Amino acid sequence: MIHYKRSSIDVLEKIFRINLINSASGYKSANLIGTRSDLGAANLAVFSSIIHMGSNPPLLGFILRPTKVARHTYSNIKENSFYTINHIGYDFAEQAHHTSAKYESDVSEFDVTGLTEESLNNFHAPFVKESPVKMAMRFVEEHEVRSNGTILVIGEICDLYLKEELLEEDGFVNLSKGKVASINGLDGYSLPAEPKRFGYQRPHDTPSQMTRETQGSRFNLT
Repeated sequence: MIHYKRSSIDVLEKIFRINLINSASGYKSANLIGTRSDLGAANLAVFSSIIHMGSNPPLLGFILRPTKVARHTYSNIKENSFYTINHIGYDFAEQAHHTSAKYESDVSEFDVTGLTEESLNNFHAPFVKESPVKMAMRFVEEHEVRSNGTILVIGEICDLYLKEELLEEDGFVNLSKGKVASINGLDGYSLPAEPKRFGYQRPHDTPSQMTRETQGSRFNLT
């Protein structure tokens, strides 16, 4: 087994170090965040740092790199508070990944990638039509991570849209049915297999009780 000490990590070649640490952290969600400036310019950017913050209220967070350079996603959110989160389908992962290229603020990534800009219920920010799961978000708060200058942006889900076939009886969104991609590192897109789900866990359960014994067990959470 290869062993990297903390001091060894610091002296690694930059790109090697970035790839190593980003991929070693594990599989992450693959999302496109859509925003629109107050002047009407649409922006779309790939993110792999969406974090579940809580279900009541429904909050999601994401990590934004330091704003020493232009961050159009952040600027647009600060202007009007609205953005969208769109899951990346494996079939359009290459187009989605190209949104990481640094275009000028007046260039729409929808136009250069061929992804389809979609408007739903007059929400200010654009959605990705091809995405099987999409959420309308409203900015709530932000927190600076002082150790590296990144920003944790937290937003509230205003609207949730998903393909009907993805939703199971207990509310579980089966992303594998929508061929939703995950990201390993910065640029490794994978297609997860059908999930193996387990029932609500109680102390002293035996191994045979850990799996879902019946369909009805999904609703027996007390």
